[in-house]
Amino acid sequence: MISDFDPTLFEDSPAAGPDFSDLFEEETDKKEDLIKQTFTIPAEISEDAKPFFKDPQFYQKILSGEGEAASRLHKNLAAFLKAEDPQERSIYRNRIITATWEVITSISTKVKKKDFPLAKKIFLRFGILLPSLISAEQRDMFSKIIMDNRYGESIYYVDEWLFNIAAGRITPSAQDETVTARKKGADKKKNIAGELAGKLEAQKMVVTSKALELSSLEEALKEQLRIMLTHDKSDEISGAIMPFSEVQKTAYTEVLNLLRRISTSNKELAREYVDYRKIIQHLEKIETDIEEENGVDDDVVRQEVNAVRQMAKLCVGRQGNHFPLAMKQYIRTRLEDIAIREIVIKTLADIEYLDPGVFMRSYKQQMHRIVPHIILLPSYGERGICWEPFEKYNRGTSKGRIAIPMYPRDIKTAVISAVADLRWQVAKEKAQHYWMEEGLTGWYYQYFTENKMKGDVKEQFIEDYILWINKESEGTQKLSRDARAIFWRYLPFPQEVKDRLKTRGFVYAELYKKDVNRSLSDGY
Repeated sequence: MISDFDPTLFEDSPAAGPDFSDLFEEETDKKEDLIKQTFTIPAEISEDAKPFFKDPQFYQKILSGEGEAASRLHKNLAAFLKAEDPQERSIYRNRIITATWEVITSISTKVKKKDFPLAKKIFLRFGILLPSLISAEQRDMFSKIIMDNRYGESIYYVDEWLFNIAAGRITPSAQDETVTARKKGADKKKNIAGELAGKLEAQKMVVTSKALELSSLEEALKEQLRIMLTHDKSDEISGAIMPFSEVQKTAYTEVLNLLRRISTSNKELAREYVDYRKIIQHLEKIETDIEEENGVDDDVVRQEVNAVRQMAKLCVGRQGNHFPLAMKQYIRTRLEDIAIREIVIKTLADIEYLDPGVFMRSYKQQMHRIVPHIILLPSYGERGICWEPFEKYNRGTSKGRIAIPMYPRDIKTAVISAVADLRWQVAKEKAQHYWMEEGLTGWYYQYFTENKMKGDVKEQFIEDYILWINKESEGTQKLSRDARAIFWRYLPFPQEVKDRLKTRGFVYAELYKKDVNRSLSDGY
């Protein structure tokens, strides 16, 4: 049991015991009033160091209360640290992987408790079980990570993700498992809540768009009224004004036209507000029902841990490092090299600038920005992945979900690969049965097959997307001519980047010229 813990394993660990009572408060779910069209770039990526690892009971607090799984993890970790034979260490290493996920599963059912220990939270978030497994410099680095979500972005550490799943705020990730009859009622409510949440975000965008349209018409009315009411002075009679000039008559006609359009626009805005309020009322009722049922049952949370584990496996790959605990030899010592929330936000903002349509989806004949849920995994994977492009029961407005490993060799590549995977899956789902024939996936699949390329077509697309963002955006020609043409057409850079690239070589100038020709022929 944990009571036989060998204190020498903490040989590099500090020894003061702080009061963590002020750090146990649950995070509140804040609804934003404004529609976000871009990421809020963090002003800072760190804060003052927190005394996470000064608690000499840190390790015991994580494993305490987690039953036989904790005992197995403790026993195998102690043996692993003492073993010198490589083969013996490999055996214990594999046992540690299994035992660690069993402990994570056990801990996950407690994330909603108000007295949820901070040590367990740190374990879920960063994979830190034994502080002495990371260096003093790394402990200092982790203690400076900003813990709370200050930016309103749907980017979650694993403990936050599991908390939201447990609270019923986010629908569980889709898995290939049979749903039992006992869970169907609760799952139906969660699916409805997820659908309504997506519709609410999309409806906010519709209302905002209609409001901007009305404001634009009102500004135009003010300008036409100014013109209409600006009379010439009479040269014949002092103090008198002249009748309407031709310009004023035109403005008068435009004022009448604008008043009719404003009336129509106002009615449309009023209707959209009614729909918006109906969605809020329905969503609040469903959320209340879920809260009264005490969120979701423990089995749902355990299944979500299984989904998170599968995400981590996909990020790491078959040949990667699947060890689930933070160890100093695998982690860098600069926050800039760790996929923390702030760094991921900055990277996503850079990608979205170069690929403005990456998070755009059509709803009610309008394009809306729908950023997926992003889960930060404490794993050593090299690539991020898209788990699902959108939710099963709400393909139109729901958030998809992507996963990004926190300890990759290169953060930018890890984030870009996740976005590329999302791009591919959304385009494929949009084309449905015709994904090999139509749109982005259709053109790319035809290019892939015509050139008799080997491997998986999606993986090749992801590789090319990484080059598109990293190299081609700077004018460095790394893609084939056909691949570049497909990306230029279906994943276009913003106009200012295109304007810059057209002077960087003949190939870009030709692509730019085709853009101009398409726009002139209304065929773009």
